[in-house]
Amino acid sequence: MDNSGIYVGLDIGTTSIKVIVAERVKGQMNVIGVGSARSNGLSRGVIVDIDKAAETIRSAVRQAEEKASIEIKKVIAGVPANLVKIERCRGMIAVADESKEINNEDVQNVAAAALVQSLPPEREVLDVIPDEFVVDGFDGIKDPRGMVGVRLEMHGALFTGPKTIIHNTRKALEKAGLQIEQIVIAPLALSSLVLNDGEQDFGSIIIDMGGGQTTAAVIHDHQLKYTYVDQEGGQYITKDISVVLNTSIENAEKLKRDYGYADAQQASDDELFPVDVVGQSTPEQISEQYLAEIIEARLDQIFDKVKQHLDEIRALELPGGIVLTGGVAALPGITDLAAQRFGTRVRVFTPNQMGLRHPSFDEALAVIKYQAALSEVTLLVKSALTGDTRASVALEFADTTPAPSQPAAQPKKATKKQSAPQAPQEQADPDHKGTVERVKGFFNHFFD
Repeated sequence: MDNSGIYVGLDIGTTSIKVIVAERVKGQMNVIGVGSARSNGLSRGVIVDIDKAAETIRSAVRQAEEKASIEIKKVIAGVPANLVKIERCRGMIAVADESKEINNEDVQNVAAAALVQSLPPEREVLDVIPDEFVVDGFDGIKDPRGMVGVRLEMHGALFTGPKTIIHNTRKALEKAGLQIEQIVIAPLALSSLVLNDGEQDFGSIIIDMGGGQTTAAVIHDHQLKYTYVDQEGGQYITKDISVVLNTSIENAEKLKRDYGYADAQQASDDELFPVDVVGQSTPEQISEQYLAEIIEARLDQIFDKVKQHLDEIRALELPGGIVLTGGVAALPGITDLAAQRFGTRVRVFTPNQMGLRHPSFDEALAVIKYQAALSEVTLLVKSALTGDTRASVALEFADTTPAPSQPAAQPKKATKKQSAPQAPQEQADPDHKGTVERVKGFFNHFFD
């Protein structure tokens, strides 16, 4: 499928709103415009003042439009994992076509059947991801179109969240003069950007350290299995610095960015810098190490809470380790501190695109990559969620002839599926593979 075109990613964060415009040509994603504005009307990743948030979104969009020389009408919006629940869903239909050949409409219909769920009135379906299709009992099918069958089933994952979060996001974008092309759950998008194929398969943890909250997400077998949100983030570190040093929030934020270290052991006690103290006419001299101790104390508290929840599901045993993203992840020494606290391998993901080499841009870039990588059949399933039949019409012109490896006739009945490792270096180590299989077996049992 040719996914060439213009993509606009929107990250509505607690401290800043970022817009990235990218052009995809022949499989290559090129960033052509970026906009960023200080957030207003948000608290802990959730819009609490629609009018103020809409104005900030407009400001960031205008910046991106000027740099990209285009008019932005639609955006792919990332939403936080606040109170997101992951449920299994299953739908089944009879194939409508007289020839019994499965087409786009059948895929949409079976997806619609899978969406029939009894949800509490305060919750709404955010996203649906197909895991496999089953044609007349033959399972493990990724794309059933072109196959012949009487009964079509879809098994997938359903993501639900509070209606308030989605409504406020839609309303703010509407007031900003924008339409939502797609809503993407942030951890899902980040997994496609910050993890390689092997890390998504065998299991990894993404910790998104934003300004208003810290989100831990467990990715295993290329699926989002678990999320935990701690309502503490970079703003809390800034407030700690402000209170301890008796300086303004603005000064505290600048000190954190210019002199901050996550690990006090890496900071110098001899390096001093001036701090404007409230009520004093002359600045005080503070050491890097003292500032680092303030920062480390808050990070320790955040990491302890996250570790407690990850330990409950034994996620830290996953071989992929931890990947840190978000603005707080840019603090020097945070990799070493996190590795000490979690007892596993830790790295920070930083985009390599010019002008975006900072972890705070990860989410806006991730939603673009995630959307561009969606397959035709996944887009059809998602169209059942939005009720947008244009996806089916557009795909009628695509070549839906199955690849040689997937014949149009009914496939041989699949045996019980096993996730095969994707990375060659992991296949070469039988002891490591044995450990991985035990961990994967636990997760399959725990989550299923």
